[in-house]
Amino acid sequence: MDEHSLPGTYVLYSIELVKRWGITADELLSGTGVTPETLSDPRVRIPIRAIVAILERARELTGEPTYGIFLGLQMRVSAHGYLGAAALVASTMREAINLSIQFLPIVTAALGLRLRVEGRDASLIVEEYADFGPARDTVLLATLVGMGQIGESLSGRSLPGYADLALPKPAYADRLKLIDKRVRFEQPVHRLFFEASMLDTPYKMADPVALLAARDQCERILAALAQTPRVTARVRALMSNDKGNTPSLRAIASAMHVSPRTLKRQLAAEGTSFTKIEDEERREKALFLLGSPRLSLKEIADRLGYANLANFSRAFQRWTGHTPGEHRSLAVRKSPS
Repeated sequence: MDEHSLPGTYVLYSIELVKRWGITADELLSGTGVTPETLSDPRVRIPIRAIVAILERARELTGEPTYGIFLGLQMRVSAHGYLGAAALVASTMREAINLSIQFLPIVTAALGLRLRVEGRDASLIVEEYADFGPARDTVLLATLVGMGQIGESLSGRSLPGYADLALPKPAYADRLKLIDKRVRFEQPVHRLFFEASMLDTPYKMADPVALLAARDQCERILAALAQTPRVTARVRALMSNDKGNTPSLRAIASAMHVSPRTLKRQLAAEGTSFTKIEDEERREKALFLLGSPRLSLKEIADRLGYANLANFSRAFQRWTGHTPGEHRSLAVRKSPS
């Protein structure tokens, strides 16, 4: 976990939050290796192992198993530094999301973002690149709820949809439902699931001139980090589109300005292959589309590029152990009332 970190400002949010339970900063940080003096430097970065320790201590001291959702609800765009400054003056939600996808590495390499649009449905998908240990659910709840909170704040509109987690249903799920019924567990991916039309929602503080300056600063920081996004992550991002069938190896390689052979070699160095990513992408897309009752199984098979429904059913059973119809029925029974 040592290779990843987060800005110290995120810890400051926890320090403020636990005050509601009468807990001091010294009590929260005790034994975590972080001190209030450490956090006085706005440039300080905290290792993920320390973040995990702080979040677990917060959950223990407050006695609140759903601590992550409270943390997400108080998140503000200013927490994200120059990336937050750019998102604040973006023209639309779509532009703010694209900025977040591009420049998230200047905040942390522990998480990644992808946008998937399928017809009238959209998902902002969160990917994990670090081990968050016992605080995994807290981190993901805070991330998803925080992104939704910021989106609503910048647009001035509510964001109808769900915060989905690809985690088993926890013991505190019933309590969580009392706080926010829009959180769902046992989903295909971690994501904010909402209407695609929201992507064109104008932001209240749009400022093209300020955006140019903020984007330039983000680009400078990203270049200074000398961090090229992982090849696997870039390939997956290019595959996540609403233009029909999954792009071919040649098309993806062309978009990345490398030859197909070079791309294969780069993926092999990361322990994967184009065929494996393509299969995972089809699986994820199938699970996504099955969540829409407007689409028939035949229409989903067509969208995924299968010659017929039987071929799609065989592939889906290989992925999940269920037929597409069985999965859809199970998902309906799990949906919150």
